[in-house]
Amino acid sequence: MTSPPLAGRTAVVTGVSRRAGIGYAVAGRLADMGASLYLQHYAPHDAEQPWGGDDVDAVMDGLRDRLQPEARLAHGEHDFADPHAPAAMLDAAASTLGHLDILVCNHARSGGDGPLQSLDAEMLDTHWAVNARSVLLATARFADQHDGRPGGRVIWFTSGQLLGPMPGEIAYAASKAALAGVTASVAADLADRGILLNTVNPGPVNTGYLDAQNADRPLEVLEDVRAAFPAGRMGAPDDPARLIAWLVSDEGRWVVGQTISSEGGFRRG
Repeated sequence: MTSPPLAGRTAVVTGVSRRAGIGYAVAGRLADMGASLYLQHYAPHDAEQPWGGDDVDAVMDGLRDRLQPEARLAHGEHDFADPHAPAAMLDAAASTLGHLDILVCNHARSGGDGPLQSLDAEMLDTHWAVNARSVLLATARFADQHDGRPGGRVIWFTSGQLLGPMPGEIAYAASKAALAGVTASVAADLADRGILLNTVNPGPVNTGYLDAQNADRPLEVLEDVRAAFPAGRMGAPDDPARLIAWLVSDEGRWVVGQTISSEGGFRRG
């Protein structure tokens, strides 16, 4: 029997605190492929959102059930508003699971945002710290720990600000644009270390925030979003997870420094 494609490799996936989230879908895919997992979560952020949090123990149990033989799972709560948290997370992952091969920076700060005239320094700084600064610091620590063996991968997440306006989320869009803007530069550095970086824009994915009972938008707006997808449905967490699983596998080894939109043909008006 052949081994799973990621057998013997270890992945760190951030933002894994809800079974409805993209991080959970990504971690599940990587577990199916044989990877060991270190999973970051920060439940207090979810508790502040309209869609609420999840039972972190149940989240971890669901992913533990998908591990392949010999693979292991560890997790920790890390608040990326703290500038020391990204390095602490990578150090905890390495001390628990050994050499780290894959880093997927799925986490993001959502909420507490607004249009240009509502911005203040705290709003901008908080989004920058969690959405961009933590990603850069985590990537730097990951690269320092990596020994150059084949299979080194980093995945960042950006958003739809590349393809259309997001006037009500200026702080969020600015922080995500920073990652897209620096992808090629960081990828060139990492490639010399045997690590391949790519950035993914998952488009509108329903992780609970687009459910009618949770959304802060009128029902007709949600229906307009749904109708903008040629497939007649909104994005699901497993849609970007499939792309990410391919990028971090050996099959994705010739894709480097790209910002890839995985939006199912989403049409912006």
